[in-house]
Amino acid sequence: MAEKYLRENRNSFNIVKKSKIYAKITNLDDAIFIRDLLIQNDWDLNKIPQTIKKDDDYLVLAIIDEKLHLLGKYKSQPDTLTILNLIKQFKRNPNNSQYGLNITRVFDTLVIKKQIAGDSYIFGYYDNFEDARFVRNFLLDHDWNVNAFREIEFDDETHSYRVVSIIDDYVYVLGNFNFKSQINLERVHEEFLAKISKHKYGLARYPYLDSLKDRIPELEERFQVKTKDENWSFDNIDENESILNQVIFNLTPFQQAVLNSISSDTSFGEIKRSLIRYNSKNFENKILRNLDELINLDLVEERDGNYSKTKL
Repeated sequence: MAEKYLRENRNSFNIVKKSKIYAKITNLDDAIFIRDLLIQNDWDLNKIPQTIKKDDDYLVLAIIDEKLHLLGKYKSQPDTLTILNLIKQFKRNPNNSQYGLNITRVFDTLVIKKQIAGDSYIFGYYDNFEDARFVRNFLLDHDWNVNAFREIEFDDETHSYRVVSIIDDYVYVLGNFNFKSQINLERVHEEFLAKISKHKYGLARYPYLDSLKDRIPELEERFQVKTKDENWSFDNIDENESILNQVIFNLTPFQQAVLNSISSDTSFGEIKRSLIRYNSKNFENKILRNLDELINLDLVEERDGNYSKTKL
């Protein structure tokens, strides 16, 4: 009886009856317990409880896509909100992969893709996982309808607010804020257009904005703002002859990151916090060395211990 209805895989056990897979469970002891639970309930998934006590643990179970899944174990009985969050997280990342469903990395860009009726659709391009995850989660919760987005949406993963714009059926995240009261839409739109312009003219690298770099006048009209930035002037730039373009595009990825972390009178501490994702051995010395290189290239100036981009 111990092995009846169980089929061992490389790292898990399928619970199978008459060629139908009822569950895929990692641990053998849990698989036997859930197999016995299915037998006790005549293999009727509708009779399986959401939580059940096993030894000293409460198991959280859920029926998703006509299969029984073990979502978690708790020492005390979890509340309804905890169970709903477990179900939501499982639907977003059932295989416990690096990015979850529908998100892939192409070089430095994260892409949201989905097969619908046999065709592959792209929903957006992103330079960071948090934005991509937020958009993917929202689309999963709204049947992949991009028109369901409002201009400001709450991100339940980071408990923050994101400003969203749909352009040619692609979902762009324009800004991320801890509090809704912090959002100034005019400034958000200006900063978004400035990013596109800096990418267009080689002042920074934002590959995920490639498709927008020749549409700045159209987007200025749409958002009812002019493109401006506190550090760069976009007037009279010759994009074909600009020596600055060549300098910017020849920077190393870390030099680019350091340059992008600087605004006006940016302290070393602010730069360091902005680059914390690159933290490694000799982190501070690496930042200082790259700052010196940017200063030598006349891209950055240092005054009274703070750093600023040089003006065009």
